[in-house]
Parts: sequence; structure tokens; C-alpha cells
Amino acid sequence: MKLYNHIELPEQWPPRNAETTLDQPPSKEYRKQWPDVVNITVGRQLFVDDFLIESTDLTRVFHQPTLGDQPVFVPETPLEMDGGNIPCACPFNDGIFYDDEDGKFKMWYQAGWFDGVAYAESDDGIHWKRLTEIDAARSTDRVIPVEQGALRDGAAVWIDYHAAEPDERYKMMVFFRKFGEEPVTYLTMPKHFHDVPGSLPPKETIKLYKSANGIDWAEAGETGMAGDNSTFFYNPFTRKWAFSLRTFSALDSRVRTRGYYETDDFFRRTQWKAEDIRFWARTDIYDRPDPELGYYTQLYNLDATPYESLMLGVYTVFLGPPNTVCERTGSPKINDLKIAFSRDGFHWDRPTYEPFIASSKVAGRWDNGYAHAPNGVCLVVGDELYIYVSFFSGVSPNLGVHEYAGGSLGLAKLRRDGFSSLTDGGQGGSVTTKKLVFSGDRLL
Repeated sequence: MKLYNHIELPEQWPPRNAETTLDQPPSKEYRKQWPDVVNITVGRQLFVDDFLIESTDLTRVFHQPTLGDQPVFVPETPLEMDGGNIPCACPFNDGIFYDDEDGKFKMWYQAGWFDGVAYAESDDGIHWKRLTEIDAARSTDRVIPVEQGALRDGAAVWIDYHAAEPDERYKMMVFFRKFGEEPVTYLTMPKHFHDVPGSLPPKETIKLYKSANGIDWAEAGETGMAGDNSTFFYNPFTRKWAFSLRTFSALDSRVRTRGYYETDDFFRRTQWKAEDIRFWARTDIYDRPDPELGYYTQLYNLDATPYESLMLGVYTVFLGPPNTVCERTGSPKINDLKIAFSRDGFHWDRPTYEPFIASSKVAGRWDNGYAHAPNGVCLVVGDELYIYVSFFSGVSPNLGVHEYAGGSLGLAKLRRDGFSSLTDGGQGGSVTTKKLVFSGDRLL
């Protein structure tokens, strides 16, 4: 298959890459598929990697977005406040999108830690109204109800503008743990059951949902199994639904990695088996440990979205501490968000390992730690990019501190297309592109 940019995908796709090391960056053999002549007809062209460049003596510089001083969405309602125990009102990963059809920013989020999926919307992406404020006839902000004895974990949403059926325009997956028939909360569930020998694990499922409006959802089956914090995205260049699945290293079962599964039918071809999941990504030696924490870095999540002429990826890099330490101290886990770029949707170029958005690690601050990128990654708003990020303060009104308390939503802004720039450092220089082809009557 030849992609629009002239990359020729190999017959075995997605590739079966072997995990041969825990610390070295992945092979760059895939660059052999990069063409000598690049089609630039689709989307703006970005010099974030060497895909377009034949030669240059310029230096590539990467830029970070500016994170607002205060969150734009915080726990306020009784549902979100969780009785004062583990307040949470932010995506995990859920999703934030702008809906072109009705001109609304739309957010699906976790209201109260491990509770159901709730909904809010906005005219400007900054000031948000919850579902019960939008529709007074609604009795709750939840759009996915809580099943008795079960708790949600990660979730993911996508708007499918090309859905074959109207009621499949909005797609969602949610990871659930079923502990029994009695009511359960995060505080009453068996703690770290997977680490306790002899303990009975809950039933885990990943359920799929469909909706015509993003508010009224119908259950639409289940996927194969994977770990919590699994997500998905749509790649318009390959026309595939891609699932980013939580997996563990084949070389060290303690190390989080990401697995990959793709399909052209979101609801009817997602019952994967373990052997169908391809090893996809992990951290490497250039993801340096935090100097204060000192833990081995791991890949907590990998989210992606189409951006102009490429796929934009966000590596959620876990810096520690482990669950057991956070549970004892009440401090949030520390994640930093790093960016990556892909020309084929599977292989990622990581030209910078510096944090794109970092946790502050300041105890009690709203952006203390546990950063998560909502599904959708970023939105183009005028000449800016809106990049939302969920953070956790660790502050609990009742408990004092709790690792998952104080979940709120922040907004970072970046100049449109402003991920990187080429500079001569005041010394002069040039860049020569590869041969470019395009259709149209003007080149900007």
C-alpha cells in the first residue's frame, strides 16, 4: 500500500517488531521506506523531522506550550467531589474534541475517581457547562452509568465524521473491573489485588459504545483484553482504527510498554487475541530518570491524532514512584508528556526527549503530577493550538492527601504548527528539501 506522501508500506503490516532491548532506541530501518520524492498535496508540511529534508546546516529547536496558571475545569459537583474523598473532574483519557457540526467544544471526563463517564461542553474551550446545566431535564452529568459492583478505569472517545451509521458517529471504549454485586468504591475495593498472592482478581472487560450525539450511548460489544489505560485513535492516512494497548515488556514483566492493534471496523473486528497485538513502543535510555525520584522510566500511555500531514503522538512517560509508594505517601504518580511524530502511523520519530508538558512535582499544586493527555491530543483554535492536560494535586478534603485526589483539567497553548523551528543561530545557513510533488495552483 502506498500512502499519500509516497511511503510504500511493506507487505507485512503492521510490522512484527521484536523487543530485543530495554534501553536502546528502536531501529530506524523504517526510514528506508521514506521516499526520495515526497507528495505534499495533503496538509501543511512540518520540518519536525528529516522526512522532507535533503540537506541542511540549520539547527532544529523544539518549543513547549505555555500552561495556564490555573485549571479550566475543577471538581465542584457532589458527583465530582466524591464525598470529599477522591475529588476528580478531568479526562482519563476520555476525550476533548471540537464538533464542526454544532460548533461546540465537547469533553468526556471522569467525574469522581473511578466513577462513570460524564459530559460537558463549551463555546470557547475555556468555560465549560456540565450536562445538567445544558439540559435541565437530566438528573446526572454521567453519560455512561455506573454498574453496581463495578468501577471504570481508562476510557477513550472519538468523533467519526465518516461513520457508516448515524448512531455510530461517536465511538467510545471503557475499561471496567467487576468486583461483585455489592456497591464498591475505589476506597473499598481490594487494593492492588494483582500484587497480592492468592487474591481473586475482578472480572475485567473493555466495553464499546456508540452514540449519535455523544450524550445518549448504547453498548455495542466488547474488545479483546488489554491492560487499563488503553486508548484508540483514527488514522485517516491509512483509514484504520488503531488501538494503543497497555502491555508489559517481554523482557521484564514489570515494565510498561504499548501494544498496537488496527482494524477497519471499530465494532465488529476488535475481538483481538494476544497474538494479534504487535509490540509498538516503550521508553529508552534517552528518557532519563527524574533526578529527584530516580526510578526507571516507563511508557504509561501513547496517544495520537492526525495533524495536518502527519500523525502527532504524545508519549506519557512514567517517572515513578511505584503504586505501593504512592499509596503509602498519598503523593500522585509523576508523568511527563513528550511529543513524537509519525509518517506511517506506526513508527515514531522522537527528535526531542525533553518534556512537552511536565508535572510540577510541587506538593498540593493543581498540576503536581500524574499528567494525562485527553484523547484527541490537541485542537486548532485560530492561530493557536489548545492542548489540554489532566493533572492531579493529591489533595483530599477528607483524607488530607491521596494519590488520585484533586484531578482537574489544565489548558496549554502553542502557536499553530509551532512544535519546532529551524534556526541558523545568526550565522546564516540553508535547507534543501527533497523533490516535492503536489496538485493545485499555488504553493504557500
